[in-house]
Amino acid sequence: MNARQEKYDVIIIGSGAAGLTAALELGQSRKVLVLAKGSLTGGSTAWAQGGIAAVLDAGDTFENHIRDTMIAGAGLNDRETVEFVIEGAPKAIDRLCELGVPFNRESGDLHLTREGGHSHRRIVHVNDATGWAVQEALLNAANANPNITLLPGRSCIDFITGRHAEPYSGSGHVWGVYALDEESGRVEAHVAKATVLAAGGAGRVYQFSTAPRGATGDGIAMGWRAGARVSNMEMMQFHPTCLYNLEVKNFLITEAVRGEGGHLINPRTGKRFMEYYDERLELAPRDIVARAIDAEIKRFGLDFVHLDISHKPPEFVREHFPTIYDKLIGLGIDMTTQPIPVVPAQHYTCGGVVIDLAGRTDLPGLWAAGEVTESGLHGANRLASNSLLECFVFGEAAAKDICQRWDELPDPPAIREWDESRVTDSDEEVVIKQNWTEIRRFMWNYVGIVRTTKRLERAANRIQLLKAEVEDYYGSFRVTTDLVELRNLLQAADLIVRSALKRHESRGLHYTLDYLETDEVPVDTVLVP
Repeated sequence: MNARQEKYDVIIIGSGAAGLTAALELGQSRKVLVLAKGSLTGGSTAWAQGGIAAVLDAGDTFENHIRDTMIAGAGLNDRETVEFVIEGAPKAIDRLCELGVPFNRESGDLHLTREGGHSHRRIVHVNDATGWAVQEALLNAANANPNITLLPGRSCIDFITGRHAEPYSGSGHVWGVYALDEESGRVEAHVAKATVLAAGGAGRVYQFSTAPRGATGDGIAMGWRAGARVSNMEMMQFHPTCLYNLEVKNFLITEAVRGEGGHLINPRTGKRFMEYYDERLELAPRDIVARAIDAEIKRFGLDFVHLDISHKPPEFVREHFPTIYDKLIGLGIDMTTQPIPVVPAQHYTCGGVVIDLAGRTDLPGLWAAGEVTESGLHGANRLASNSLLECFVFGEAAAKDICQRWDELPDPPAIREWDESRVTDSDEEVVIKQNWTEIRRFMWNYVGIVRTTKRLERAANRIQLLKAEVEDYYGSFRVTTDLVELRNLLQAADLIVRSALKRHESRGLHYTLDYLETDEVPVDTVLVP
């Protein structure tokens, strides 16, 4: 029986840590449909090398972890959210252990590593491929649950709201989603009483990004179009160390290489340079390290800088970073004897759809969790390894809230089928490719690590020109995944630029040469549709 005719209680958009955590909780009592664009493992979770932050060390406290998170977030975090997530961390780790995630251990106890911005060792990990192990464990558990249906190859286009109901309603209530079956090209209406948005971030808006190919801001754009507020989209985190290689795109060199003693070196001078930027040297927070590398690259006209851990014993390096070691050996770089060429790259979307502590969005019937949201946890900069943690805590919170309110949730009305009576197949795919490349390039150059008002205004002008072109194209041709993604990329770029223009200060990840001071009172940038 196809997914169209099946009756589901809850639809979840996204099959990463947040979506599957919600599915496993809901699947105890409800029939759940999980939709994934492309493959079930195509999201960011599977790519997470670092680990999951939790207070598990004898000398560590919740207060320490909260303080580290608030310092990294430059005070823009919501204290209540930070407490909620961090206090939920040990329980989340216990649940993952129960699911069989093989975290590294030392004489029976969990092995904890340390990363930039953390005052203690508190990162549980599976070598340097934590995300993959977590993704695998969650998928295995979801596959084993008869109440959960996993449906890959579905590109979600727009939320189904009261506007698509018979009779029409302007309530803004969400009843599921219209999704493109990537194989057949047909658009399906997936209808349910509750919907959970866990579609990930908007990293591919940028030319250099560690995000997977599908991170095109779909969930944020869909939420905005349906009427949800979006917050702090100017807070885009750039990972300081992405492998610089013209063949291999988006390969991340984990923070932990610096945590375990790696040095950043200017290849022209042969010297370490972090001492000129921050007394914490290589262990400074990511935004400071990324700006330092950006400054060295611009000042010396470099393509990359070197990250060097070859002064450590070879067996130490191979044991700690097996995945990275093997990957680099395949590219002719031996990290036990040679430096690694690295460049900053967009890494994490700190802003997103506004949610409360129960994962509720502004729209009735719609909950959200993970990187697609702005929960108040990260503020102006995400502390390393807090992101997977947010997925587990909010995925569970949203699921529990849905279960508690189940009896009050109204049943869906009759929903109209997708109308494609006025469109034809595209004869100009080149338009999509051209616009995609253009957006990612001007976002990198004008809305990157260091910003100015003039550059932001240039980006805003480009976006206005492209908007008319893309809307015209979208209205005339049958939808494809590429077209859906282009429309969402442009919407995400627009939200980032509008947010950046509204913030007249430098704080955390938003660094502008026109407003170098930080305001006394931190204020979220909230955009209202």
